[in-house]
Amino acid sequence: MTSAADSSAFKPVAIDPPVSVALVAAMLILTCGHVLSNMLRTTPAVAIDLMSADLGVTPQTLAALTSAYHFFFALLQIPVGVALDRYSIRTVSLVLFAGTVCGAAIAALSTGPLSFFVSQATIGMATSGMLMCPMTLAAKRLTPAQFGLWSGIILSFGNAGLLLSASPLAYVVEHWGWRAGFWIAAAAAIVVAMLIAVIVPSSRPEGQPRALLGEMVSVLQLGVSRAVRGIVILAFVSLAVQLVLRGLWAGPWLMNVKGLSRIEAGNVLALFTVALVIGPTLSGLLDRKLGHRRVLLLAVHLCAAALLLMMALGAPGYPLATLFGLPVMPVAVDTGLLVVIGLLVAMQPLVYAMIRQVVAAENIGKALSAANLSFFLGTAVMQSATSPIAAAWGLPAVLISMAVFLTVCTLIFFVLTRPAAQRGAA
Repeated sequence: MTSAADSSAFKPVAIDPPVSVALVAAMLILTCGHVLSNMLRTTPAVAIDLMSADLGVTPQTLAALTSAYHFFFALLQIPVGVALDRYSIRTVSLVLFAGTVCGAAIAALSTGPLSFFVSQATIGMATSGMLMCPMTLAAKRLTPAQFGLWSGIILSFGNAGLLLSASPLAYVVEHWGWRAGFWIAAAAAIVVAMLIAVIVPSSRPEGQPRALLGEMVSVLQLGVSRAVRGIVILAFVSLAVQLVLRGLWAGPWLMNVKGLSRIEAGNVLALFTVALVIGPTLSGLLDRKLGHRRVLLLAVHLCAAALLLMMALGAPGYPLATLFGLPVMPVAVDTGLLVVIGLLVAMQPLVYAMIRQVVAAENIGKALSAANLSFFLGTAVMQSATSPIAAAWGLPAVLISMAVFLTVCTLIFFVLTRPAAQRGAA
């Protein structure tokens, strides 16, 4: 007769069910919205000189105007999160794509700073849920282990949009002007919306939705809770460094400080972007191999800050260039630094994983919204803060300030997420 202990040894091991082709198709087509979002937010990096001249503003003023994208993107995080709990993912995404088409068209037709500001605000609001739509679908349909893998895939695929605004966009700008980039984005948004209408399921969330105001307040309360606030502080700078560097200052740095042509700068940005595409998936592999997410996040962000500082100090007349007896450090050095920085700062899946680790299951959706709010509010603040720094002290000072922001917030994160500080987790 088999004992209970013996029989327990023969219990089948739980195996995650396979992910259906239909679900994969739905997640990937929704992620195309994040691809477009990344393309649109980083377009000024290779065209800021032409855009500022055409719109009658300085490059620094244009940089400040583009921060409207991130402010409105952050502002809409909570309403979009609540909408995804109340309506179908397909409905929410189609509304967002309609807004994206309108915003891109306004940008392409802009004649001055006011109309361009309106376009950036519209695009920011419209693309605010492009990442949350596939993430929400994945969280609802996949097991926790599958979600960990697919969140990295979604972010890596979404970051491919940055590739579109590197060499391809530089070519478009050189031959047809910067407005053509926005018209292409509008046309692509129409095509993707048509695919979403066909491929993405239309199921509505079950159960009675709670009061709208209460839902929104709960997201903010969770974001400042003891369990989450340290992670939210890291989120405030983590994505900001990636997007502000790739979307705004890396292009002018390569063209104005290093003397590259627009196409040459686009080629370097393409390598930087490949690193941003690889980084999220790499973070998942490192997480499985090494564990210790908190220490890993500390290490990669502090290393990224050190490399940003190194790049800044290689500018003409700065210590690193002087140390090597050079007028300016070679472009090859900057290219290598940008690639490594890209790998290091593209590890947002670890932030999402830490959120899931410390928050109760019923609060995961709101906690992810709080993290996204911090990601993009931080991007807006950093972009706004670096614009006057660039005007007053130049591009090396921008990189130095970004390194300082990253270091300070990373150290605060490490202190607030120590086990003793997280007792009473949400």
